[in-house]
Amino acid sequence: MTDMLGPLQNRLLAALSEDARKRIFPKLKRVELCLGDVIYESDQSIDYVYFPTDCIISLLYVMVSGASAEISVVGKEGMAGVAVIMGGESTPNRFIVQSHGHAYRMPAADLKQEFNQHSEIRIITLRFTQALITQMSQTAVCNRHHSIDQQLCRWLLLSLDRLEGNQLNMTQELIANMLDVRREGVTEAAGKLQKLGVIEYRRGRIIVLDRPKMESLSCECYSVVRRENVRLESRGLGL
Repeated sequence: MTDMLGPLQNRLLAALSEDARKRIFPKLKRVELCLGDVIYESDQSIDYVYFPTDCIISLLYVMVSGASAEISVVGKEGMAGVAVIMGGESTPNRFIVQSHGHAYRMPAADLKQEFNQHSEIRIITLRFTQALITQMSQTAVCNRHHSIDQQLCRWLLLSLDRLEGNQLNMTQELIANMLDVRREGVTEAAGKLQKLGVIEYRRGRIIVLDRPKMESLSCECYSVVRRENVRLESRGLGL
């Protein structure tokens, strides 16, 4: 698919002033990210930040046992690599591509320079970081207190918000790994949604047929994250 709008497909980049775009856009390189690609490993130095346009990047915490759980997702609303503007050179999390697509890559050193020298960049990136922290906090609450059915609806809705259309190319095994639940639990939850006419599931492809119904079946965690994004959007972030 042709990237018709270029960097403007990413809402954070689209929120930049014309002067900021002139400085930053020449430093961007469009890259293709495939399902399963690891862009950062835990404790690895961050050399580049990524601004997704039509892909989704998951932030995972990986335990010593090898088990992992998703703590947040990043798509066209933001960037991967906020640790570099928070004073860190690495992250304790693994960043893995959850949905194939493209992103714009920028040297981390260039972003840090922009952050330090221009208040506009500081405001925009810190507001996105606030939205990301909200998502992380709500994910922790959701995983502890809500059913697999509710978690699945929240996860699908967050993914839909970051993609065009109503189709997700994701296997139940991938979803189970992200939610840190048994695959059988995801199969049962997806089956319930299919019987209700909310989704259609076929061999790694999920088509959402009734989004309003899915939102009603989700827990409040999705709406909390969405409201915070809308609130920040009203202040000029473009989330």
